[in-house]
Amino acid sequence: MTGSPAQQALRDEPAPIGWRVRALVAGYSVSAYGNFLNLIALSLFTYHLVGTALGIGAVMALRLFSGVLAGLGAGTITTALGRRTVMIGADTAQAAAMTALALSAHNPSLALLLGAVVVLGAGNTLFTVALRSAVPAIVGHDERRRANGLLVTARSFATVLGFASAAGIIALGGYGLAFAVNAASFVVSAATVLALRLPTDADTGAATEPPPPQKIPKRPPGTGAGRLLAGIPGLLLAMLLLRGTDAFASSSHNVALPIVAGLTYPDDPALFMTAFWAAWAVGTSLSHQLLKRVRGEKVYGARVFALGTGLMSLAFVLAFTQLPMPALIGAALVAGLADGCTEIVYVSRLQAAPDPERSRLFGLSASAETAGFSLGMLGAAAALEAFPALTVVAAFHGTALSGALALWLYIAVRRHGALRPHHQPS
Repeated sequence: MTGSPAQQALRDEPAPIGWRVRALVAGYSVSAYGNFLNLIALSLFTYHLVGTALGIGAVMALRLFSGVLAGLGAGTITTALGRRTVMIGADTAQAAAMTALALSAHNPSLALLLGAVVVLGAGNTLFTVALRSAVPAIVGHDERRRANGLLVTARSFATVLGFASAAGIIALGGYGLAFAVNAASFVVSAATVLALRLPTDADTGAATEPPPPQKIPKRPPGTGAGRLLAGIPGLLLAMLLLRGTDAFASSSHNVALPIVAGLTYPDDPALFMTAFWAAWAVGTSLSHQLLKRVRGEKVYGARVFALGTGLMSLAFVLAFTQLPMPALIGAALVAGLADGCTEIVYVSRLQAAPDPERSRLFGLSASAETAGFSLGMLGAAAALEAFPALTVVAAFHGTALSGALALWLYIAVRRHGALRPHHQPS
């Protein structure tokens, strides 16, 4: 029985973002806060333990390398274990690692630090891949963009709070307290996922839009990069590549910002950085508010992704041109707005892939982003020894801008018949 027209219309309504999804977002924001608190605390703790900048770089490289490897295997792992299990397991493992560090903070061990770093790098990647690929199953395809916007907004403000509170927490209770807070944040996240029991492994959420017409073929037998990339359409591969390039470019402003803060505001560099990142976070929140008022699948395609990436790079470069504080905040806000729109559009586009392939796509994306950021951190740190911050940031973000222009041209050529067009959002 199909029921009355009113009942049919009710069934056709998109699934709302209910309290359970908002609770999941809240749990995620708590763990994100712990992650960014940990980013500061663990860097300082590593320097305290090894005593050299080279040592800090090596430990950071190990963490990022672990994330790259985890991303390459994330699709297989989430398929075998289930996304919910992977999320809970990743949070639990990270909570255990940070608890061990907290208990040994007064008598630190390099071996324990390295082990914890590996767990953090792999665990964060696996959790992110599982969560992002699970969103359509949790809320339905029609509501995935709103859910992505909530996740992006939550992480943005968690970033600012984590950075801003790190110094105070360390001063209050040392590294042990900071690590304990981080461990507790993972426990909260794992408990939230466990208690909510949301569907994560099948697209059971309500959806009014049809499945994407272009299917991604299953991977053929084989090994190596060819097998990992097999069957992925050229447009999605181009978006994955641009995402990695964007991460490479973004590493430059992350490395250069503390330097510029120290030179521009030597009396209070922390105020400078807090104002910058707070404005960026407000921008990302506005991106969610903007996109949720726009309807139409084309908004979530590759052209908007390329446009947002280019605008974000231009805004970050502008922020390093010695602007007065009000203009700097404006540039950071625009960068955050473009950054948030780009991420929501990109994640939503990958989520449009068939359920069995989403985890593979997000795993490859995580590996590309982490590898790009790792190479960029090393390159930017070396370049800043010889060149001004503006030159380095402009050069690095120039690669992202060039990539965005290349993707835009690829889409234009594809639309004009040089390549066979596909009836999918672009």
